[in-house]
Amino acid sequence: MSVAPELISPKSPRVSAARRLAKRNFRGKERLFLAEGPQAVREAAGHGQTLVELFATVDAAERYADIVGEARAAGARVHLAAEDVIADISTTVTPQGLVGVCRFLDVPFEEILAARPRLVAVLSNVRDPGNAGTVLRCADAAGADAVILTDASVDLYNPKSVRASVGSHFHLPVAVGVPVEQAVRGLKGVGVRILAADGAGEDDLDAELDKGTMGTPTAWIFGNEAWGLPEETRALADAVVRVPIHGRAESLNLATAAAVCLYASARAQRASSTR
Repeated sequence: MSVAPELISPKSPRVSAARRLAKRNFRGKERLFLAEGPQAVREAAGHGQTLVELFATVDAAERYADIVGEARAAGARVHLAAEDVIADISTTVTPQGLVGVCRFLDVPFEEILAARPRLVAVLSNVRDPGNAGTVLRCADAAGADAVILTDASVDLYNPKSVRASVGSHFHLPVAVGVPVEQAVRGLKGVGVRILAADGAGEDDLDAELDKGTMGTPTAWIFGNEAWGLPEETRALADAVVRVPIHGRAESLNLATAAAVCLYASARAQRASSTR
């Protein structure tokens, strides 16, 4: 016997409250954000008490019964909703039938420093939410210990950023709203070497690897894709490093360059630890 959805009107107070979270001011006020799709919702359900509510179409609830079960076990309220209700909450063109409401995840910068991180990504003036989410995903994949978004960067909880991270929002500590000068000062204070990634950098990533200088705790500063890093930010770094272009490409985009740099550091650190 088929189950009828309980939420059939986009005007429902529960639906309206969730829909408002697409806007930054409401997210900040409620300290809640949206996670869409099975991967993000699964990660949210497995992250303590992060998942507050889950909206699911009847078909999605059947298809992803294990995720719905995890959500209920985590204490989240589960609502079966009509497809047009999910479409009204969703910020995607083709909703996947699951939308979670989650508590904010960011941690104090001091907590990151106290953990003595070995690999950190610092996003300075990164305004594109897709880039921010993808760099977060790259940092997670490379085994970074933390990500820091400066006060001039995009909102961590922008729906495009959450989608681009493909669940990595729930995997590693992220500090937000930290001035870049404070981030650098704090990281240097716990023995972290600061590298600024810039296409016009004086140092070459290959040369840094050859010199054996990248096995120590390292933070990479990544800037705005269009503008790069301003001189005052470059001056904060111990070295300004470019990714070498061996072919004919004009440059690498931000997320690709970040992946190359973070994996280079991760490999150097693993090699250093086995010596």
